[in-house]
Amino acid sequence: MADENNENETPARQPETIRDLADLGAATQAAAAQAGGVAVPVTTGVAETVATEVAPSIDAQGRSYATGKRKNAIARVWIKPGSGRVNVNGRDIEVYFARPVLRMLLNQPFQAANRDQQYDVMCTVKGGGLSGQAGAVRHGISKALIRFEPALRTALKSGGFLTRDSRVVERKKYGRAKARRSFQFSKR
Repeated sequence: MADENNENETPARQPETIRDLADLGAATQAAAAQAGGVAVPVTTGVAETVATEVAPSIDAQGRSYATGKRKNAIARVWIKPGSGRVNVNGRDIEVYFARPVLRMLLNQPFQAANRDQQYDVMCTVKGGGLSGQAGAVRHGISKALIRFEPALRTALKSGGFLTRDSRVVERKKYGRAKARRSFQFSKR
């Protein structure tokens, strides 16, 4: 009878040696699977990644929304499939951003993603000047494109369109004319 009781008991676990992060991950997954009774695949390589499909974020009107920021400007951007019209604060892009450089800035995400003239853009932007507002709209368009088509993330990320440009104007210091400029020196 003593032999029958030993057969039903689980053998004592031998301590495992963990040499790197891959061993640690495998040990924790194996322990979780044993405790919960759920079969979890144990991976041994650190470089193994699981590709997850990201679902598009589209509202009831067929639009994707994103917020873009640059300097002190904040842009709320909605994009939807269309003919390529861009509406900024209720005005056309040629009226609001009169300088061609600013309009070119807004088209960069579409060119990087090969989606010229395929989306209509409606945005409201406030704060800052025209240059900061154009950068904010560009950032918002890039983020909204990814919410509409998640597969475009690699193209836009490699172009640097998803990173918020954090450069802002340096504040004025006391005893100075501007942030760093001194007052004019007078010898006498």
